[in-house]
Amino acid sequence: HAHHSLFHRQQTKLAMADWDTICADVANAPLCELYETTNGIIEGVDTFFLTVSGTLVFMMQSGFAMLCAGSVRQKNVKNIMLKNLLDACGGALGFWSVGYAFSYGGADADVKSFIGNTDFFIMNFSTGTEYIGWFFQFAFAATAATIVAGTVAERCKMAAYLCYSVFLTGFVYPVVVHSIWSSSGFLSAFNNDPFLGVGNIDFAGSGVVHMCGGATALIAAIVLGPRKGRFTDADGNPLETPHTFPAHSVALQILGTFILWTGWYGFNPGSALVIANNDSAATSALCAVTTTIAAAAGCVTCMFTDTIIDAYYTGEASYDLTCAMNGCLGGLVAVTAGCPVYKPYIALFVGMIGGWAYLFFSKFLIRMRIDDAVDAIPVHLANGMWGVIAVGFFASPDEMAVAGYNSEHCGLFFGGGGNLLGAQVCGVAWILAWVTCVMTPFFMALNWLNMFRVDPLEEEVGLDISHHRGAAYDYSGPKEEDVQELMEERASKHGKVEVPKEVAQAAEEAEEEVAVPVKQEPIDAVDIEQTA
Repeated sequence: HAHHSLFHRQQTKLAMADWDTICADVANAPLCELYETTNGIIEGVDTFFLTVSGTLVFMMQSGFAMLCAGSVRQKNVKNIMLKNLLDACGGALGFWSVGYAFSYGGADADVKSFIGNTDFFIMNFSTGTEYIGWFFQFAFAATAATIVAGTVAERCKMAAYLCYSVFLTGFVYPVVVHSIWSSSGFLSAFNNDPFLGVGNIDFAGSGVVHMCGGATALIAAIVLGPRKGRFTDADGNPLETPHTFPAHSVALQILGTFILWTGWYGFNPGSALVIANNDSAATSALCAVTTTIAAAAGCVTCMFTDTIIDAYYTGEASYDLTCAMNGCLGGLVAVTAGCPVYKPYIALFVGMIGGWAYLFFSKFLIRMRIDDAVDAIPVHLANGMWGVIAVGFFASPDEMAVAGYNSEHCGLFFGGGGNLLGAQVCGVAWILAWVTCVMTPFFMALNWLNMFRVDPLEEEVGLDISHHRGAAYDYSGPKEEDVQELMEERASKHGKVEVPKEVAQAAEEAEEEVAVPVKQEPIDAVDIEQTA
């Protein structure tokens, strides 16, 4: 990823050795000065491009926050919002201290290594190009951590969340990054001796970011267990039909979806990393087109497939907004790996399969009684896998050449043989194996130490009240006597004034809420003992 720009930078600038020879002649001083000025402009344009793209990627944090907040019940809104904020903070500190060093430190295209070993705390950085490179990569790391937040919503302790957020961005994710995006990675397409002659092509992170976060979320959901009442009744007996907790704000969900879609234009086109030459500009522009088409195809395919299935079983057609939103996000995840190497019509097909992949995997999780509060696992894990593998079938040689990849080993359907497909499958297997082997014992240790799941009573009451000093929303209305007093004052000034029906009704409802005591279920001895 960070070394992908080398191909385009070499096209933009003449070889430095040639210019050293030219500038040795004093007569060429004006030409050399022009060359230096031009390079400065090019570097400035590239830095600005990466600044804007990184900002768009970081803005996806607000999209995740809105989507998660809208998807959970109102009694847990504060909790999920704080976790999304701490994702960015923990990710920044973890990636600054050791994450970037493990990802890219000591990269050398002539060697292969498991993990980076220099640039801790980015101590040796001094140029704008280096600093903006760190910022862009940090935004990606924070995205990987945020994927997990929604899955474990409404039942995960804050301490556990902080632990795995820092651990994921500081160690687990950087190892995946190093293996595929660093020029020293054993699967890298930018090593001088790439894996299977071509290396793994994951342009913007279907596997590196989304699969890594999605696999972590799956392991966390299995170890943590489902929310109370999701698959069992109050006595612990399995429910015949799993209980669905309705989202408390569809408006926040759709707002989050649109923010994420917008952020993806930094995620995918921005991964060209440079813009000031024809090929990199063409790569970035193609990414914007394929990203758009895949998102639209995933949304429409997922929603109408669900509608057809529902109409078949019930006889009535309905249109599920959740399917539409997650199908859109699934299409975006699926196209992320190959957005610069697909022709636009291929992006349509990849997005369609992405919508179906989400729909199938979501139902599969329910059948397996794995509780994902926001369906992040089907969106990111299932479509991350599909997105990486799809490159092995559909990568176009012409687009690969422009993007800086070895076009000799293109997609299987373009006559490139099985090398690229083999590299893609190995990439999927590697990410799944690495995340599973590291995160499974990590989450089990948190669970064993009783640091993972909140108390059942706290979960029932809601994490906002039990952990964050009160509910997220204030529903208290005006007191009835205050409204009456206001109306009497106005009547004394202007004659008889009738109380508007809406105002009177709101005051009465507020009084009833205050007057009527909240009915509480009796707590038996077992509950008291468990709480203690």
